Amino acid sequence: MEKEIRTEEPRLMKGNEALAEAAIRANIDAYFGYPITPQSEVIEYLMFEVPNRKDKKTVVLQAESEVASINMVYGAAGAGARVMTSSSSPGISLMQEGISYIASAQLPCLVVNVVRGGPGLGTIQPSQSDYFQATKGGGHGDYHLIVLAPSSVQELADFVFDAFKLAEKYRNPAMILADGALGQMMEKVVLPKDNSLPKVSKPWATTGKTKDRERNIITSLFIQPEVMEKVNLELQEKYAAMQSEVRWEELNTDDAEVLLVAFGLSARICQKVMDLGRAKGIKIGLLRPITLYPFPYKRIAELAEKVDFILDVEMNAGQMVEDVRLAVEGRAPVYFKGRMGGMISTPDDILNEVEAISEKLNVLHQ
Repeated sequence: MEKEIRTEEPRLMKGNEALAEAAIRANIDAYFGYPITPQSEVIEYLMFEVPNRKDKKTVVLQAESEVASINMVYGAAGAGARVMTSSSSPGISLMQEGISYIASAQLPCLVVNVVRGGPGLGTIQPSQSDYFQATKGGGHGDYHLIVLAPSSVQELADFVFDAFKLAEKYRNPAMILADGALGQMMEKVVLPKDNSLPKVSKPWATTGKTKDRERNIITSLFIQPEVMEKVNLELQEKYAAMQSEVRWEELNTDDAEVLLVAFGLSARICQKVMDLGRAKGIKIGLLRPITLYPFPYKRIAELAEKVDFILDVEMNAGQMVEDVRLAVEGRAPVYFKGRMGGMISTPDDILNEVEAISEKLNVLHQ
């Protein structure tokens, strides 16, 4: 997507706060949420900053629960508002029914998940264990979210704008899937220019103005099965159109003999693995999916034709690796390296895994 206009000097900001500031600059009409570590700074920043922005008329409300907040998002989105919420893993679980309703009603909004370790209440440490929930439809029914996976504080801010653009283009909820480390770390960020994301026309919204048009009705309830099937078919057509929005980043893939696939924080670690490996003569490349839905199946399949093997690296028990294997379809061996519960693999851990796999395959080839 096109880059936003930037006129400011870099600022040192925590990830959650950069995301919240970007939301203000994206002219959100409303934020509804509930605090939960490690993303509580989002609502805290909005509560503090919005009253000081005299040109902003943003509603910021701490709801009584995550269930309440997502249903407030549903109502505001239906009225045409640019609206968002944020939470962390258990809170996002509570939102799943509402997210499914919003997807069925075809309403644009932004949901941010700053992932912590699970399952259950788990730990407040960073994790990537909500990949399935985000990309496979964590609630009921056949639906998808647009899912963006940042790997830096800069992208946390940038993807707020990108997510709203995509959500409003396709009338579909979008999710930013980050993790606790990105939410809490401080980095330099150049924020998008204020007011550089114009509001779009929403003639379908329930604004109450019906003088010159028929009433707009927004619902996710369709009693007749043939009507429900028609709605589902429309959704599937939309999801097919979304495939044109797939985004990824490649590093050193032209001559790679080993391909690492990782997203978010894991991809940053894998950049160091790539450098360490190449210093030892191991030609390692990296593909980082930026959109987890839609997923870069085609490009991974193309690269699988050129490499000896693929190592998928995640902070979970192995979730995105299933999509990598679907993309590869046996063109190359696919291996997995993961840590769970808030633990993070080090570059040396991953490089040792690459070397062990290479040695194993060399033995098999003899």
